[in-house]
Amino acid sequence: MHERIIFHIDVNNAFLSWTAKLLLSQGYKQDIRKIPSVIGGDEKQRHGIVLAKSPVAKRFGIITAEPIYQAKKKCPSLQIYPPNYSWYSSQSKKLFEYLSQYSPVLEQYSIDECFLDMTGTNYLYKDYIKLAHKIKDEIKNKFGFTVNIGIANIKLCAKMASDFEKPDKVHTLFKDEIEQKLWPLDVGDLFMIGKSSKESLNKLNIHTIYDLAHADERILERNFKSQARYMKEASWGIDNSKVEPRSDKRESISTTETLSHDYTESDKLIEILFRQTEDVARQLRKQGEYATTVAVIFKNNQFVTYSAQAKLKTPTNNSKDIYKLVVDIFNKNYKQDPIRLIGVRLADFTTKKESQLTLFDTEESTETVENEDFQKTIDNINSKFGKSIVAPASLKMISNRSKEKEKLQK
Repeated sequence: MHERIIFHIDVNNAFLSWTAKLLLSQGYKQDIRKIPSVIGGDEKQRHGIVLAKSPVAKRFGIITAEPIYQAKKKCPSLQIYPPNYSWYSSQSKKLFEYLSQYSPVLEQYSIDECFLDMTGTNYLYKDYIKLAHKIKDEIKNKFGFTVNIGIANIKLCAKMASDFEKPDKVHTLFKDEIEQKLWPLDVGDLFMIGKSSKESLNKLNIHTIYDLAHADERILERNFKSQARYMKEASWGIDNSKVEPRSDKRESISTTETLSHDYTESDKLIEILFRQTEDVARQLRKQGEYATTVAVIFKNNQFVTYSAQAKLKTPTNNSKDIYKLVVDIFNKNYKQDPIRLIGVRLADFTTKKESQLTLFDTEESTETVENEDFQKTIDNINSKFGKSIVAPASLKMISNRSKEKEKLQK
């Protein structure tokens, strides 16, 4: 049996690097990675936030998620560039397609990072560290941005290794390197240990991962309940999770967007939900299934996440039907707080469209076949010229009605 070999590939400062690449391709004279710059909201709007920062901006003390106006105080010459999510998505897709040539077992962890299971490929690649350097250099030359690659026997340690010194580096964290490379780190550096957990651990006089590895399990269980087991195992480099490629058919389909500034205007948020609904519905149609559950996800400026869901009357993949419910969920559950992230999720799929017709459904059901053909036409146009270039007018009518309703309520 072959020993597991896992690569974790992480794009260095993805949003800023990808924006820099786009600007340079458009004739921009300066590489924004080498000046004080951030990706974020419109600087004229005081509630815009920093999504990514250059190394130079970091030296001014600018941190991710702080308000733009605050960052400008720290560095008056700071250059601000808007995010371009469609461009980021295209760069992500190209990167993962390139990486899949080295192993078919690729798990996309986020838009800018993935795991590659290299186990059993030793007959192709004799030296994994040499291979990782080759991949890293090829990405830099081929795509115009850099990555870090972590190599380990388990996913957890591969991810931890990729977070060591940056940028453009290859690091290992094998079983026999735990004591030397992992244990000296601050306990807050351990994957999945957040700020509040770190503070609680510090109160227990646990400051390094070594301290955590040798802490009394009973004390950890008393203070962290079910999380205690993960903490203990992670500190010893124990992780049995597999690299799991995304299947062609997913159990749920979702899309979320981190906003360039905090939104409080319902009509603006509904416009974003409009785009997102068309996106997830199109993916569902491509999968050839019908959703029965719709959810809307919110994250406010205090990083509190809340969501609400509802059932469709009958399973559907029709954008109009889904969007009606999305707007209804939004109107009933939005707390009027500043929103930093919003998204739509479809779930509970079926391969059959289980319509139960009544006398009152007859006219609407006749339209359904026409709507499905119409949706296919729109999907074909969008797949050829770019997603959401065309959207059904009926979706926009729902948006407009929602706006009018909101005005009347005010």
